[in-house]
Amino acid sequence: MSAARPEEIESFCRKHNLQAIPALPNLAGMETLIDESLMNQPQVFLDSGVSDGVLEIPQDQFKRMAEKAKVCEIAIPLGPLHQAHHDGCTEAKLTSAVEKFTTLRIKQRLEETLELPPLPDTAQKIIKLRVDPEADISDLANIVEMDPSLAAQVVSWASSPYYSAQGEIKSIHDAIVRVLGFDMVMNLSLGLALGKTLNMPNDSPRNSTPYWEQAVYTAALLEGLVTAQPREDRLGFGMAYLAGLLHNFGTLILAEVFPPYYSSICRHIEANPHVPSYMIEQHILGVSREQIAGWLMKLWNMPDEVVTALRHQHHPEYEGENSGYAKMLFVAQRLLQEHDIGQGSHLEIPNFIYRELHLNREKALATVENILASSDDLGEIANQLNS
Repeated sequence: MSAARPEEIESFCRKHNLQAIPALPNLAGMETLIDESLMNQPQVFLDSGVSDGVLEIPQDQFKRMAEKAKVCEIAIPLGPLHQAHHDGCTEAKLTSAVEKFTTLRIKQRLEETLELPPLPDTAQKIIKLRVDPEADISDLANIVEMDPSLAAQVVSWASSPYYSAQGEIKSIHDAIVRVLGFDMVMNLSLGLALGKTLNMPNDSPRNSTPYWEQAVYTAALLEGLVTAQPREDRLGFGMAYLAGLLHNFGTLILAEVFPPYYSSICRHIEANPHVPSYMIEQHILGVSREQIAGWLMKLWNMPDEVVTALRHQHHPEYEGENSGYAKMLFVAQRLLQEHDIGQGSHLEIPNFIYRELHLNREKALATVENILASSDDLGEIANQLNS
């Protein structure tokens, strides 16, 4: 079974003058599956298909309605999955999860089981450069220029109309000095180098935003949101930007290492648009893409700010060190989801997060509008990376 396409649902609703498909057994002759837990409720509340109203059906009447339906065990509560995602993640937990769903019950250590590639040389050199107090523009330019394709991407990025650079950008040195700045090029290069480590997925949830488009928009919005914070409360521009660029890196890991399971996850996401992807992954794999990505980033000695942001991006209540980066990433994703960029339902952002980030809601909304106004330029950057 697979989820009906939105256009098929819209056609059905237009034909029957409904706003949504009512949760009525055997409606219009459709085969109906009912979770067995509903059969023991004193009364059941069903979607009526119009406005926000529901139908209250007593147990005996519901059972008569369900006589021609198939009763089976098809649903699970979301609460335990949500909790499991936030309970922490260790190598032992990941290894246990891998062994749980791997048919061969592989016993090797996680890094051998997953066969993940080592941190690219370029990324290793940039990380070392980051902690060198004497590092300068020439050091960074030399590292990036040693990878011709990466250098071309950085120059192309700096040449984009999005940055309104004056004149032609001819070198990495130009990109650093005239347009992007040292910190931006360092983090941009690091993010791009990691993105090249794994292949782009061949599968994805229907109507989802392509990987690099989602990464570019999120990074740009994080940069804007940090700018909107008061100076004394601002997060680090570079770390926030890098977190945005890498926020969905776990998708590449899932698609590369567990392709059959990733396809199953995509189908589950299509069938459960109201459920966050991390809960679906927790159900199918026992771990989420954010947990795996956070673990791998830590293994690669990536900055703690990025590790925390990736690991806790769906956990706005997290209060550990560097929690501001996770909260800001949470805000950025929800703001973009309001405009159908990214993945997930349109959900409110709690006011306490704005307060904790010292971020004005109106300024945040204005920042999104500014980013969307540059959608053509950002889309061109993403297209170059996708190709």
